Amino acid sequence: MAAKKDKYVAYVSTYTMGDNHGIKIYDVDMKNGKFTEKDQVEITNSSYVTISKNKKYLYSITDFGVEAYTIMKDGSLELINYAPINGMRGCYLSTDYKDEFLFVAGYHDGKLTVLRLREDGSVGEITDEIYHKGLGSVAERNFRPHINCARMTHDNKYLLVADQGMDHVNVYKLDHQRGTLRLADVLRGDIESAPRHIKMSRSGKYIYIVHELACNITVYAYEEKKGNPYFERIQTIATTESDERDYGCSASALTFSDDYDYLIASTAGENTVAIYKANHDTGMLEKLFCLPISGEYPKDAAIYPDLKHVVSLNHASNTMTFFELDLEKKVMMMCAKEIKVDRPNCITFHKIEG
Repeated sequence: MAAKKDKYVAYVSTYTMGDNHGIKIYDVDMKNGKFTEKDQVEITNSSYVTISKNKKYLYSITDFGVEAYTIMKDGSLELINYAPINGMRGCYLSTDYKDEFLFVAGYHDGKLTVLRLREDGSVGEITDEIYHKGLGSVAERNFRPHINCARMTHDNKYLLVADQGMDHVNVYKLDHQRGTLRLADVLRGDIESAPRHIKMSRSGKYIYIVHELACNITVYAYEEKKGNPYFERIQTIATTESDERDYGCSASALTFSDDYDYLIASTAGENTVAIYKANHDTGMLEKLFCLPISGEYPKDAAIYPDLKHVVSLNHASNTMTFFELDLEKKVMMMCAKEIKVDRPNCITFHKIEG
């Protein structure tokens, strides 16, 4: 008897103009690397979505707040509730590793919001609000706080908050009882580097930060010493074809494969994705290749759970493009017709019951 194959859906969050269905749900054809639209959710400007650590709930950005959904057995979504964030629309959200809190990053107002999560997956009250302050390098948008990402370390002790406007990552210690944050450290990036997204290794010992303007990834070793976080920068590697800085390019998202063996980064301007092999022991990255995505402004890109395909979300050309991936030969080739989707911004895969 043939082994039962895992089934997946993909959630794609979009900005909305005219069509208020900001979350698109697709059945994933893992064998051929294709998507088939399954459902869509009426929500305005769902610029980012995240799935709870227990895989039961999905949380989404929406105008002036967040929405919580139950993930049904077939991958469809059922609204639980809406909660305000007392600020401008967020751009990123994530949960801690016990699904007790939801963190919302605010690009427009430089505000970080912490909300309590209830056992039924609903979003509760605001437990902390922090406005970043200061003056960055006075050049284009990089002159005031723009928070673009907030993620907990794997030990669930510290929240790393990327401030794109201030060129640094604030490190906050989380009080799990009160849901409040205390500044514990600051990872200062290079001037006009613009830290954008943060990922952690499977072990949690290494931190990966992609910088939008510098178009590179910095790798930090992380550990806690005597109750304080300690970070050591161990590598910087380009997201572009060349290691030379290209001021016409902007790095976007950063995503690990399901097994944490590979990291994928997308870069606008050059309109490419780069795939890296991650060394679990040292944390170091080896760039395997950097190739075009047949679209404009790849806001996000992901490696399929089977490690044999790649999807790119092309924000400016309003498409998703699909590629067959050969990691041994270090190549990828277009394998399916592009799908039209207005202003896609974020994608996440989810395994469902067959």
